[in-house]
Amino acid sequence: MSISRAGRYEGRVAVITGAASGIGEATARLLVAEGGHVIVADYGVDRGQAVAASLGDAARFVRCDVTSEDDVAAAMDTAVSTWGRLDGAFANAGIVGVIGPIEQTSMEDFDRTMAVLVRGVFVTVKQAARQMIACGNGGSIAATASVAAVQGGLGPHAYAMAKAGVVGLARSAAAELARQRIRVNAIAPGSIPTGMTAHVMAGDPEALDKTAARIAAASPLGRSGTVTDIAETALFLLGDAGSYISGQCIVVDAGLTAGASMSQAWATPGMIIAR
Repeated sequence: MSISRAGRYEGRVAVITGAASGIGEATARLLVAEGGHVIVADYGVDRGQAVAASLGDAARFVRCDVTSEDDVAAAMDTAVSTWGRLDGAFANAGIVGVIGPIEQTSMEDFDRTMAVLVRGVFVTVKQAARQMIACGNGGSIAATASVAAVQGGLGPHAYAMAKAGVVGLARSAAAELARQRIRVNAIAPGSIPTGMTAHVMAGDPEALDKTAARIAAASPLGRSGTVTDIAETALFLLGDAGSYISGQCIVVDAGLTAGASMSQAWATPGMIIAR
């Protein structure tokens, strides 16, 4: 899907975690195409540097493990030291995490899952708010949740629990930060063909076409969702179009969780992973 420039993020600065691939990369590219500047914050150095380099002077790469508060703080600080402001943050970094029956779940793996999907989002919201308050211009924070947060059987247990926590944090932080003119929202994608989803559904993170075809065959709207669908939602929430929206969870799933029909043969619990 092509991106046309309309200046919808002109002159603004955002930090995006997990921006080296998938939804995060698509969002970084969209914000730059719309006139913005972005910090590509990601654990993957080679890919992250390549994405930032491809975006030219409008982007900088910062190595960021979201389980490290120092790393996340450094990403926010780099945005301000480079461009003098921080207008947006997208807490998008994630993993599938521990899977399997609840009675067989490793608590060590559970803790690692929570560290990335819950602590990582909390720290991102915290550190974004710190810089936005200091800058004094307000701002907008979005976080990637999942349809697994709003309907059972659409993701592994720990993943679903974590993503529900993301929605709760968005509401709670929105209530506090409104007085600082900072909005906080969550995005709950359905299954989107990314490397993470392809790994779960097809056993191969490179099998994007196969994954997209499988999603399209079951989609209530007759097509697969795309990373651009989610990037556009992030831009909506980060930019002027969503400027009166805060504390909400925007579900982007072709109507699945609203009750639209899908192929029951495909709808295996644990197989709808948002990334």
